[in-house]
Amino acid sequence: MSIEVSIIITIYNEEENIRLLYNELSEVLKELGKNYEIIFVDDGSSDSSFKILKELYEGGDGRIKVIQFRRNFGKSAALSAGFAEASGEIIITMDADLQDDPQEIPRFIAKINEGYDLVSGWKFPRFDPLSKTIPSKFFNYITGLLTGVRLHDINCGFKAYRKSALSELKIYGELHRYIPVLVHWKGFKITEIKVQHHPRQFGRSKFGIERFLRGFFDLITILFLTQYTDRPLHLFGQLGLFSFVIGLLINIYLSVLWFLGYRPIGNRPLLLLGILLTIIGVQFFSFGLLAEMITRSSISDNNYSVKVKLL
Repeated sequence: MSIEVSIIITIYNEEENIRLLYNELSEVLKELGKNYEIIFVDDGSSDSSFKILKELYEGGDGRIKVIQFRRNFGKSAALSAGFAEASGEIIITMDADLQDDPQEIPRFIAKINEGYDLVSGWKFPRFDPLSKTIPSKFFNYITGLLTGVRLHDINCGFKAYRKSALSELKIYGELHRYIPVLVHWKGFKITEIKVQHHPRQFGRSKFGIERFLRGFFDLITILFLTQYTDRPLHLFGQLGLFSFVIGLLINIYLSVLWFLGYRPIGNRPLLLLGILLTIIGVQFFSFGLLAEMITRSSISDNNYSVKVKLL
């Protein structure tokens, strides 16, 4: 029989939580009455996580799949491996820290069945320290402002997907934070639901403050991939125009001073700045034009996965 629901759980040093999560998850999925599979992805754990996963796999539950990375490659790589292995028409991702409640899974599936392609969890109320919640709120606001995808908790790992929404989705680095943006850009319908969130009982968070700096760079990457991939001159042209105009205004200002008889301008640092900005502006324009030529020569109708095939 075909798999209806695939559960993907990414794991990194969660030895205290795995068995508890599996037991809770199994009870919920059995009550759900659907054919399911549970895919554990061990992202290079250095504790006993893989040993426990191996014991669960050998325990006779044929619905368990285990993937092990030789080292820690990050959550994006772990999710990609899970997506590639998943067979279900509905795919649900969750963390292994017991903060995501398996009891919410039926609500995710019900929302998908309403016609949505991605349902993102909104941890409410959220039981995390202020060092995580305040930067997260700022991060969600900026992401919504720049991408148009306004979710309260875009980085929540508890999500449900229709399998078709993940087709041709390529995530790497730390782009897993922006999966809703990528899915939305392809034309799929997304929404969010409030989910129960539990305080962490065992272990510790694997994410430090540096993730926000990495997240900022990833946001720039996402903006380029979703808004400027097929029109790079719009990005580089704007940067080039800004730089060129500032440089031109500086040079005009210095030229006026020279005509009015002020002291020589040839040794002023401001002149060098004006010339530099003008040259940089021209280079941005040139780079944008070259990128446009490459894009136009390589693009084809087959590159657009947003098309819907009519039967």
